[in-house]
Amino acid sequence: MVKIDIISGFLGAGKTTFIKKLIKEAFQGEKIVLIENEFGEIGVDSGFLQDAGIEIKEMNSGCICCSLVGDFEASLKEVITTYKPERIIIEPSGVGKLSDIEQAVQTICNNENNVKLNNKITVVNAQKASMYAKNFGEFFINQVEYADAVVLSRTTNIDEKKLNKAIELIEQYNNVATKMTTPWDKLDGKEILMNIENQHQLEESLLNEVNEHHHVHSECGCDSHQHVHSECGCGCGGHHEANDVFTSWGIETANKYTEDQIATFLQELEEEHMYGAILRAKGMLECSDNKWIYFDYVPGEAQTREGSICTIGKICVIGTQLNDSNLKKLFEKTEV
Repeated sequence: MVKIDIISGFLGAGKTTFIKKLIKEAFQGEKIVLIENEFGEIGVDSGFLQDAGIEIKEMNSGCICCSLVGDFEASLKEVITTYKPERIIIEPSGVGKLSDIEQAVQTICNNENNVKLNNKITVVNAQKASMYAKNFGEFFINQVEYADAVVLSRTTNIDEKKLNKAIELIEQYNNVATKMTTPWDKLDGKEILMNIENQHQLEESLLNEVNEHHHVHSECGCDSHQHVHSECGCGCGGHHEANDVFTSWGIETANKYTEDQIATFLQELEEEHMYGAILRAKGMLECSDNKWIYFDYVPGEAQTREGSICTIGKICVIGTQLNDSNLKKLFEKTEV
């Protein structure tokens, strides 16, 4: 039996870090294939995960929920046939809709006897949940309402009131999903997975009993009656594809930078009037002292670390109303 886990999360939520934790601590000894989808032309997540020994099939130039649904299903069949994995982890684009991804996976499961949709986990940045729900509700909320489990990130030093507000927001759209607020470094990956799967199995059992005895029917046609379907957060009352709302910019570069230059780049990304509203930036760049620096950026928060040698430097930026020209000029500052 091939288990398929979908691990989603809005831009910068921390889903790649969460996946790495599960791979290291919960999935040891399993034959795993990671299928990841990135929004934009320049894919960088394979660089972040290459040290984990996982086969990666990148699908760029769109997201699973829109232009790549057909290609995604074909790719999934190819992965099952070629690699014969025990588990497939799907890491969708941060602006992908979990409902569409679930539908594509379920189509495969319905036609393949040895394939099972196992977990639908959404990682939520507790610090920014309210802001993302308000400004990008159609995408953020969809990932919450279709999840079996919601894992909150950035909870180590969060104010209790803010954390409870994030929990209330999640429960507004999905009041049966398993929730995890404990900081990840305090839990082993096996404990996290066991709690998620045990709770999910219990909820499925209870739901089946309710349906058998009371014939509960869902008006929306979904297989989970907890969903409160979201519309666009812009006030138009309609529904958008990711390409209608978000844009991306990226480059591959052989330039070498200093760590100070990279820190300056990340600071300057806060200047919305110069570069647009940047929601996520990530990449890996070679430094003048032969080190490679990997960086992650979400508004108000930037992280860098030393990483493995790459074949070429990569930068990917995602947001709204991006100024491609100014971004290009920013990363052309290569004096060392």
